[in-house]
Amino acid sequence: MPIPPTPALMMLGTHSSAGKSLMTTAFCRIFARRGIKVAPFKAQNMSNNAGVTREGGEMGRAQLVQAEAAGIVAHTDMNPVLLKPEASRRSQIILNGKAVGYIEAKNWVEIKRMLWDEVRAAYDRLAARHDLIILEGAGSPAEINLKSADIVNLRMARHAQAPCLLVGDIDRGGVFAALAGTLLLLEPAERAQIQGFLINKFRGDPALLGDVNAFFRHKAFGVPTLGVIPQIPDLRIADEDAVALDQLATDATTGVGIDIAILHLPHVANFDEFDALAAEPGISVRYVRDAASLGQPQVIILPGTKTTLPDLRWLRERGLEPAILAAYAAGAQVVGICGGYQMLGQTLADPLGIESPAATVAPGLGLLPVTTEFHPVKQTSQSCLQLRDGTTVRGYEIHSGETRLLAGDPLGQLIERNGQATQIADGAISTDGRAWGCYLHGIFENDNFRQTWLRTLGWEGAGHAAGQLRAREYDRLADTVEAAVDWSVIDRLIGHQ
Repeated sequence: MPIPPTPALMMLGTHSSAGKSLMTTAFCRIFARRGIKVAPFKAQNMSNNAGVTREGGEMGRAQLVQAEAAGIVAHTDMNPVLLKPEASRRSQIILNGKAVGYIEAKNWVEIKRMLWDEVRAAYDRLAARHDLIILEGAGSPAEINLKSADIVNLRMARHAQAPCLLVGDIDRGGVFAALAGTLLLLEPAERAQIQGFLINKFRGDPALLGDVNAFFRHKAFGVPTLGVIPQIPDLRIADEDAVALDQLATDATTGVGIDIAILHLPHVANFDEFDALAAEPGISVRYVRDAASLGQPQVIILPGTKTTLPDLRWLRERGLEPAILAAYAAGAQVVGICGGYQMLGQTLADPLGIESPAATVAPGLGLLPVTTEFHPVKQTSQSCLQLRDGTTVRGYEIHSGETRLLAGDPLGQLIERNGQATQIADGAISTDGRAWGCYLHGIFENDNFRQTWLRTLGWEGAGHAAGQLRAREYDRLADTVEAAVDWSVIDRLIGHQ
């Protein structure tokens, strides 16, 4: 007899940012609290918000968050394909944690079909190690122009034999049309895979919705609504996409307390690493796109980016270079992480055209005594950096450039990469101490470092533990979703009755 498949459930969305990632996180937390060995899975992610597993593999931050919510160690099998956009028609392919090439408009369908075998193999490995898989789709399953090359939505659900829930965001408006319209565009066999709706981000009394199931019985092929999820205010769980930063961008106003301005670069990466700063009381974190909105912050952070040279050009086109230098001259600190660190140096050289159509040498902002040269080999690692005062901080590296210190001492020494001892200089600091940078993503998630650094700026807060805060937020999300969903149906769908 064939071996029964590992129980699975899939979250699909009426559109991008409907709440698929958040519902996957919630369900992982809920089932983990029941003592079930549950894992998240997303066949293909498209985002520059990435992280690194303990083996040194690169994967989407959303699945790292979901794994943490599930209480398990993240593995690239949870996100075998990560597409990192570099331009409107080109993305770097991360396959099973490693960069393997590019996908472009002209080869989109062909490469997607080639990736399908890798996706299935990763899922099968993951399912063999767990008792339940919560899958997440991408965009909408009803994108009729993309369905022929689908490797992440209904085709993936069929492989996993996973019933599907369709998530709609009522806060955007039009949720009933979006849910019913999605089913209308599916073929009958595809429609049969959708076993329930989740209406997300509802404000007010759910009784105001009336009998939605009666409506959907006639208008949406009888698919029931299994939950109306309330809007959860100020939820501090990392977003999958930089689209969320649009809501945080501000005009030229100074925030309350310590004012930290982060450049909202076009290809910003790993932006959630600053969430720990934003969560501290008395700290204002805002994202800016031009000189007019920069204002007079105490700190300017240049974050990581998937494309350093194009984003450096964008920075200059927006008039941000003189504004940053003027703020620095007036006493502001300027900090660069990864690509932002590269921008703060003297020069950036791209002799092989890794980030540009041809060999390029560009001047940096000149605040740090370093120079960077881009190479095709990408460094991805979980790393430990020992600072000059002996303090150690942990985080992760994702970069293709190699940066050389021209003068002075480095910010610190990398003493560990992927569990292996090493001794590599990293980072730089200006002679006045007000400009510094390094390759270590996640440095601000180290509680002692973050709070000590903030106190040098005049902050007097008590501080919080970032890991404990995340755990509380996962539980707050799970509590809300658990109270709103019909679990008798969910348990039946996954065979847990």
